[in-house]
Amino acid sequence: MYNIVLFGPPGAGKGTQSEKLIAKYGLTHLSTGDLFRKHLGEGTELGQLAKKYMNEGRLVPDEVVIGMVEDKIAETKDSKGFIFDGFPRTTAQAEALDAMLKSHQLQISGMIALDVPEDILKERIKERGKTSGRVDDQDDEKINTRIKVYLEETLPVADYYEKQGKFKSIYGVGEIDEIFGNICAVIDQY
Repeated sequence: MYNIVLFGPPGAGKGTQSEKLIAKYGLTHLSTGDLFRKHLGEGTELGQLAKKYMNEGRLVPDEVVIGMVEDKIAETKDSKGFIFDGFPRTTAQAEALDAMLKSHQLQISGMIALDVPEDILKERIKERGKTSGRVDDQDDEKINTRIKVYLEETLPVADYYEKQGKFKSIYGVGEIDEIFGNICAVIDQY
């Protein structure tokens, strides 16, 4: 069973690579962004709360995120593994994820980080914003806030997994299939 944290800043290509990894390895995709958008679309109480934070480019509080993730894991216990896309975003979330997985007799196999220069991230996000309809992908101030939040609050999660010997960085610029091949080479070593 593979339980992989696919990591990187907004616009790094996590969603694109997740789709390919799910198809190859039969993993269950666990994207907190997708979970939030689902709740937003359904107008749930959680969706309204998440919308407030997301529209400001800020992170949704840990307790809300962790509860949603655990519910998703419990719903899909027969999975061949999970790909965590955009989660955990803080060291506290990583610690809580490890504890939660342990309670289900699971653990993180490894973290694969997509490394992409900031100028390319901004270009990708704006391009995605043209087709996604996501308001936060179309506003320079919100894009800058999201990248700043990633650098200040999320990037330290890489250190958490590096200390466990579970961190690997992959250059995330180039042909999608080439990047995918590099990711697969890492996963196949688990």
